[in-house]
Amino acid sequence: MTSYQLKTQSIYSGDCLKMLKDIPDESVDLCYLDPPFNSNRNYEVFWGDVQEKRAFADRFGDAEAYINYMRPRVMELYRVLKKTGSFYYHCDWHASHYVKIMLDEIFSFGNFRNEIVWKRKTGRGETQHKSNEFGVSTESIFFYTKTRKSTFNSQYSFDAIGYDEYLKKTFRHQESDGRIYRIDNLASPSLRPNLIYDYKGYKPPKNGWAISKEKMIKWDKEGRLYFPKNKRGRIQRKRYLDEVKGKPVQNLWDDIQPISSHSVERLGYPTQKPISLMERIINASSNKGDVILDAFCGCGTTLIAAQKLGRKWIGIDISPTACRVMSQRLYDLYKLREGKDFYVEDLPKTEEELRALPHFEFQNWAVIALGQLTNTTGVPNVIKTGDFGIDGRLYPIEIEKKKKDDKDLFGDTDKYLPVQVKQMDKAGRPDIDNFVSAIRRDGRDKGYFVAFGYSKDAEKEVKRLWKVGEVDINLIEVSSLLKAESMSK
Repeated sequence: MTSYQLKTQSIYSGDCLKMLKDIPDESVDLCYLDPPFNSNRNYEVFWGDVQEKRAFADRFGDAEAYINYMRPRVMELYRVLKKTGSFYYHCDWHASHYVKIMLDEIFSFGNFRNEIVWKRKTGRGETQHKSNEFGVSTESIFFYTKTRKSTFNSQYSFDAIGYDEYLKKTFRHQESDGRIYRIDNLASPSLRPNLIYDYKGYKPPKNGWAISKEKMIKWDKEGRLYFPKNKRGRIQRKRYLDEVKGKPVQNLWDDIQPISSHSVERLGYPTQKPISLMERIINASSNKGDVILDAFCGCGTTLIAAQKLGRKWIGIDISPTACRVMSQRLYDLYKLREGKDFYVEDLPKTEEELRALPHFEFQNWAVIALGQLTNTTGVPNVIKTGDFGIDGRLYPIEIEKKKKDDKDLFGDTDKYLPVQVKQMDKAGRPDIDNFVSAIRRDGRDKGYFVAFGYSKDAEKEVKRLWKVGEVDINLIEVSSLLKAESMSK
């Protein structure tokens, strides 16, 4: 990797342990981390609920291996964080207790601020009817700062459970102009001799007022005092509903809904976080113009929220597929163009780099790149085992706009062509035969095959199939995809 300082408004493809070394000390205002448990197997971002049933040990080996993987990366994030900076680590029950111990060691226990509990849903489907355990409905976000002098902006919400009912019950009074208000106690909870005074014939509380006489006069002029008709009553303060900021946000976040099958922002990633979740974190621990860093940025929700809120950002992900998804998302939402408004760096540029990718990640890259080459939308198959020989599909671009509420991401349309991908130097005749069976089983008569090269027998069979009018298979070499990608930049 070329040595250079990472630029803001840039997405970097690669291992964040290497990438982070190019970020200067204490140059980042906010770090957010939501790493998959098997971070070095980058295709894991495509896990679905079925795969989620696998035990933690099956995913990574054991907790020690996971922490050993994450520790040097978190230490680099600690280094690049400003003294006024904040750090958020998002995890679930698999490793939260191990992660907390690691973070205490790196940041020190005294810089631990909160364990934020996000109530993401009512419970996991597979545990709803089990008699030996409770359903899992929460995830943890560990909030640390580098020093006590950190940036923090209090947050408020109108969406907290029960808050709407609370407002209706307490704000029961109405001015002649329609403004709704509640009345609040003005008595001091403890003895304040200097605040014991009469006001307009009303006697003070036993301990005195909660405010000075000067402020009492000021609020009176502003119409913020409630005077009971009986002088033996107590002056109270008016609090207007239209001035309420919302309920102060505590460490239980039950007011942010997860990504559902009908969410407009849904991309199909099972681990995708809602933009509103990232907006809260960014608003709380940074200001406009600050630098936000996400070193495992997946489908780019942190970057999307940072862009929306006027922050600078850096995204890193080991998955080239994820980096491409982020790039497309920035264009779809904000019409930002790669190479002009932001940059995607260090994507695989050679066949050697592509050969080194994990098999499933190579499949994802090939299907998406093939879509760009054919002016279609390439969609990798989310199911990586039992896919019956179909590794992805090419959809007409106009169909892409209709996606959102189907497991296949593109509704029930039949307008697609199947894709087979082999990470081998020469795909042979048996590979072609298997793909032909898969095409026919899928009810198609045309498809695309991607490999680094093909044997003469494979090429001869493809020509024969086309001549007799059985199946039209397009053989695509990886070199053609790389060439098309370089020409598009």
